[in-house]
Amino acid sequence: MPTALPSLTPREQLRAGRLPRRLTQLYLGLALYGFSMAMVIEAGLGLDPWDVLHQGLGEQLGWSFGTVTIVVGALVLLLWIPLRQWPGLGTVSNVVVIGVAVDAGLWLLPPVDSLPVRIALLLGGVVANGLAGATYLASSFGAGPRDGLMTGLVARTGRSVRLVRTLIELTVLGVGVLLGGTVGIGTVLYAVAIGPLVQLFLPLVAVRLPGRTPHPPVSRRPRPPAGAPAGRRGTG
Repeated sequence: MPTALPSLTPREQLRAGRLPRRLTQLYLGLALYGFSMAMVIEAGLGLDPWDVLHQGLGEQLGWSFGTVTIVVGALVLLLWIPLRQWPGLGTVSNVVVIGVAVDAGLWLLPPVDSLPVRIALLLGGVVANGLAGATYLASSFGAGPRDGLMTGLVARTGRSVRLVRTLIELTVLGVGVLLGGTVGIGTVLYAVAIGPLVQLFLPLVAVRLPGRTPHPPVSRRPRPPAGAPAGRRGTG
């Protein structure tokens, strides 16, 4: 069943209540997101799909990796318009905090040569990334450009986070490979695992906002035949 994430305007995000808890969750989630990215990079077993795309575009355009990342993020934000997504504190913080956390993680993590340790680092990084993504998204301060694309499509299509995130990751990966980006086993693992992981962790870190408790899903039953007595559903 899809996990509902509220779509709030920037003003509503600040007035939604439980501010200390949500701010703490936002920045802990973003810091863990950046550190988990450093774990995947340090494992050296493949970039995540978006970074494969960034690398491929950089090779085609002759731009630096950082420049491509910024431009792609800006273009993805344009896709928010038809999806009626609102930016927020989390959108801005996403760029700054994750970038600092990645650099800090790469500085703290020692070089790893042992293959079993690299595999463990990769697996831990992917799982931590799923938890981090769910944690900061559930704070309801707005998603980063790429995660906002996911939440917008979930809201507009009614599909699960697991399905939408996986389809986005596989699409981005395919385009990145066609443009010359390099992949590894970590790339494939991330692409197929990150959606289910975010879906798994979201209910565990969800913040109940006052007055915005999601309604339970409505069970859709077939309408009674014309002329049937009230309270009956046909001949079952």
